[in-house]
Amino acid sequence: MARLIVNVVGFYVGWFACVLGAAHGQAWVGAAVFAALLTFHLVLQRPWRAELLVAAAACALGLALESALIALGVYAPKRFVLPTPLADVWLIALWGNFALLLNVALRGLQARLALAGLLGAVGGPAAFYSGERLGALTLTRPLMGSLLMLTVAWALATPALLRLAGALRSRFAPRS
Repeated sequence: MARLIVNVVGFYVGWFACVLGAAHGQAWVGAAVFAALLTFHLVLQRPWRAELLVAAAACALGLALESALIALGVYAPKRFVLPTPLADVWLIALWGNFALLLNVALRGLQARLALAGLLGAVGGPAAFYSGERLGALTLTRPLMGSLLMLTVAWALATPALLRLAGALRSRFAPRS
C-alpha cells in the first residue's frame, strides 16, 4: 500500500512540476523533477529495465503524439526548448511521468484495456484543460473540438501504454 501511495503522490508532484514550471517559464523544473522521480522509481521497481524501457517508450510516444496534436492546431503549449510543432521537454516529461504509474497504480488496468481507454478518454482531456487553466498551454477554440481530439488520442494511448508496460514487465521478470 505504501508503494502505491508513493507512486501516486510522485505522479502528482511530477505533473505539477511540469505544468507549473512551464506556466512560469521554467520548463527545466518539470524535466528535472521527472529525472529524479524516474531514478527513485527505478531503485524501487523490479524489473527496473522494463520500467526504464516503458518510460522511454512513453516519452517517444509523447513526442510523436503531442507534436502531431500541436501541428494539427489542437493546442499551443508554452515553448522553451524545441521548435514548433515539436512537443517541448516539459510535455515529454509528462509522458514519462505517466509511465511511472503503469506497472504500479494502474497495473490492474492492464487486464481491462477497455476501461483503461475510457479512463484515458476522460483523464487526458481533463489534464489538458487543467493545464490550460494553470497557464501552461492554450486549447484551440472551439474548445469542444480540441477536447474531442484529446479524448481520442488518450483513449488510444492509455491502453497501448498499459499493454506495453505489462509485456515489458513479463519479458524482464526474473525467471525462477
